[in-house]
Amino acid sequence: MSLVLGIDLGTTNSVAAMVIDGRPVVIPNSFGKRITPSVVSFARDGEILVGEPARNQAAINSTRTIFSIKRRMGASHKVWIEGTSYLPQEISAMILRKIRRDAEAYLKRQVTQAVITVPAYFNHAQRQATREAGTIAGLDVIRIINEPTAAALAYGLHEVTESKTILVYDLGGGTFDVSLLEIGDGLFEVLATSGNNRLGGDDFDRVLMEDVRARFKTRTGVDLFNDPFAYVKLREEIEKAKISLSQLRQVSISIPFISATDDGPLHLEEEFTRVQFEQMIEPLVTSTINPIQRVLREGKKDPEEIDQVLMVGGSTRIPLVQRVLQETVGIRPDMAPNPDELVAIGAALQGSILEGELKGSVLMDVTPFTLGVETEGGEFAPIIPRNKPIPIGRSRVFTAPPKERGAVEIHVLQGESNRADQNTSLGRFHLDHIGCSGKESQVRVTFSIDSDGIVQVSAVNTNTGYREELLISGLQALSHSQLDELTESARRRELDARRREREMDRLVREAQEMIRRARNLQESLVKSEQSVMLESIELLNEALLTGDRDSLKNCISDMGFLLEQMEETTEPVN
Repeated sequence: MSLVLGIDLGTTNSVAAMVIDGRPVVIPNSFGKRITPSVVSFARDGEILVGEPARNQAAINSTRTIFSIKRRMGASHKVWIEGTSYLPQEISAMILRKIRRDAEAYLKRQVTQAVITVPAYFNHAQRQATREAGTIAGLDVIRIINEPTAAALAYGLHEVTESKTILVYDLGGGTFDVSLLEIGDGLFEVLATSGNNRLGGDDFDRVLMEDVRARFKTRTGVDLFNDPFAYVKLREEIEKAKISLSQLRQVSISIPFISATDDGPLHLEEEFTRVQFEQMIEPLVTSTINPIQRVLREGKKDPEEIDQVLMVGGSTRIPLVQRVLQETVGIRPDMAPNPDELVAIGAALQGSILEGELKGSVLMDVTPFTLGVETEGGEFAPIIPRNKPIPIGRSRVFTAPPKERGAVEIHVLQGESNRADQNTSLGRFHLDHIGCSGKESQVRVTFSIDSDGIVQVSAVNTNTGYREELLISGLQALSHSQLDELTESARRRELDARRREREMDRLVREAQEMIRRARNLQESLVKSEQSVMLESIELLNEALLTGDRDSLKNCISDMGFLLEQMEETTEPVN
């Protein structure tokens, strides 16, 4: 068994896998599901819910429930809950910690190492934030790999001996990637990659939601987006409708009592056809064509040279997506039975290869953006062009103007514009002791990118040998002390969560025993008493389903009182 957990930390859902007895196995969560919603909710009693429990109670706790945190990774963004702020790394770490604990429960052993995937188009700040999230979750992240590369591994392409050119089309819940790969002679080389970090199934949901919102507002005058409860319920039903439209020609969306006015309650009833849905999302789907053409152009391949097209991500189930891809490339794409699981499986395989348990090709990924520095006049000077194989290191020498004991600022950038201010700043540092009176200094700037895509930049005064360097560790870079503090805080939360889980297990067992006693007693009751008992059973079952601790405690207390009363006056039927 491999000791490395492969994790697809997704925008909408996350999946974990591990190689067991030479084959990859998707690890189920504590509910027996193979996919865990990437949702975190802060309950009012202090409990932190992750996955299905968080999503299930989002409607009644919308302001304290966090969706799609992956889109915030690497940004200077904070989530505020009751006056306490959380970084995207912390929220992601809560998801990762849940995944790790579920894996440990399933495997009955400790899990400490992981390979975590990221979109190919993730920048260096986003990659570092993902690594930090893993660290906070108590994981040793031995490799960050691109999702399309992981998917290709899952398709078994690391075992292919002949040379092949592969196009990987990865459309998930929140991100889109397309990568061009070449396989052969023991090499697994990414030729080019492109994509959009803010395009996915969530955006298809949003388009459909906006349409329903407009229809409902026109009919009733009520804006459903102004009501957090209505918004969450609508979001849930829209996602179900979208999924159904991949199989059905028409669906109905029905949400009774979604809102109310002075005239009474309002109900939502809408019908959609697949044709209507496809018309709504067509601009978003066709926007994936340019990245496809871009990777072909930069990878110096014609569509006719592509041997295989792989589809990855749950959103590729949409028939329109499949048609647009086939029309663009001219090849019928391969569709796996469970495209949502491929990335995690590939990550698990990569972990096993790194451990030496499985033989595989040498992976050669690429940098997704051009890297360079700002020069005089606000110009951008490239040092490592985009789509160069990593790991890689490159240098470029610049001339510093004559200064008297001066310093030069090294402004590190990524992007494709000739203008520095139109690219993304990755950081700044200063090289001191530049120049002697009347003399120019030569400054050698060196970029190096490791196998995880993390960048290190150094600058050396070639006259004096004086050197400074900068590790590009993200826009929200965490110091060692910050990372240690967050990791310790997460560990304490985990201990508290385990205590709460033990308490919850006790409450569940108590509730189940009460339901058994109630059903055993029910047939002995008169009709009026049966009705009261049935209502109490339903309330207790609902509390079990939602997982709300306070609600469960109250229902157990009420049921206990009811049972005590009725058992005193009624002899149960055996």
